[in-house]
Amino acid sequence: TSATSLSSQSLMLAKAKEEWDQEIVDKQAEKERYLSERVTPLHTSGLSLSQLQDLCRELHEKVEIVDEERYDIEAKCNHNTREIKDLKIKVLDLRGKFKRPPLRRVRVSADAMLRALLGSKHKVSMDLRANLKSVKKEDTEKERPVEVGDWRKNVEAMSGMEGRKKMFDAAKSPTGQ
Repeated sequence: TSATSLSSQSLMLAKAKEEWDQEIVDKQAEKERYLSERVTPLHTSGLSLSQLQDLCRELHEKVEIVDEERYDIEAKCNHNTREIKDLKIKVLDLRGKFKRPPLRRVRVSADAMLRALLGSKHKVSMDLRANLKSVKKEDTEKERPVEVGDWRKNVEAMSGMEGRKKMFDAAKSPTGQ
């Protein structure tokens, strides 16, 4: 049910939060341990001005060395990421993920389709257009009588509810009156 799933999710979230908090504490302890090993505390009390200047020069040289190492590591990392990207592109090319071209329409007659499907067995020719009804333009023009008259009379006659009723009645009757 939903209540059991919610309780299990809340238990999982609580456990994950505990592990995350423990991980943060562990990282902080590791950082402090590493810094205590690598960095010695500075004793500047009782040093003269020239000794302080020498100490600053030494620290500056160490900072430059570390900065150079950081720059070299960053350059190697960038080079590796570019190489990984190129290799991924090559893998995609080798897999064959190419864009397929759009299909084109091909006009084929019914006989050609039957020949392609049936091969040499096809001997009957079919004319699909023979079964279609033919309509001539002359017939359609004769059916519609063209009324030439004053258009103002037609507009006045069809205006208002009476005109709409006439149009409705004309559409109902088969003779058109």
